[in-house]
Amino acid sequence: MEKFVFDFIPKNVEELKSLPESSLDSPYKTTALCLLVLCHYGENVEETHAMLDYLRGPDPLTPYSKQFLRDRLRGKTYKPFSFFEGASNQNNYKPSLPLTITVMENPYSFSNENWATMYIQSYGADSPRPMKLRKKPSSGQWFLNEIQCLSDIRLPVEDDPWA
Repeated sequence: MEKFVFDFIPKNVEELKSLPESSLDSPYKTTALCLLVLCHYGENVEETHAMLDYLRGPDPLTPYSKQFLRDRLRGKTYKPFSFFEGASNQNNYKPSLPLTITVMENPYSFSNENWATMYIQSYGADSPRPMKLRKKPSSGQWFLNEIQCLSDIRLPVEDDPWA
């Protein structure tokens, strides 16, 4: 388990690269950065795609991947914020800066060589959500492979007609 603290949400690849975690030398760092980057989706989809491409390394987003993100985040851009401490459906998943996130592993996280499945807890869900990563042995960097953590969570109070 590793905890990360971020003072800002990067708006472009240059800002993302300025973060020490952008070395991508652990699957924990890449997972934390992916969720941080996804927090920018509601502000600028194209810049978010560019930052995700950086996190994906030699395997950029496909049209299918972009459609997947659009389907999961359309009208629900609060989802990535739900993984940061202080977020809850009661405050409409609006954590305060600095943003803090914990990335966890389980006994099966590193079952296959050069692959990892990391877990992050959404404060709108009951169980941790996965994120799949792949290591590039020549550089030692861990790159994003699959964003598996964006299924629905409890609605924010402002969107819940039953709240």
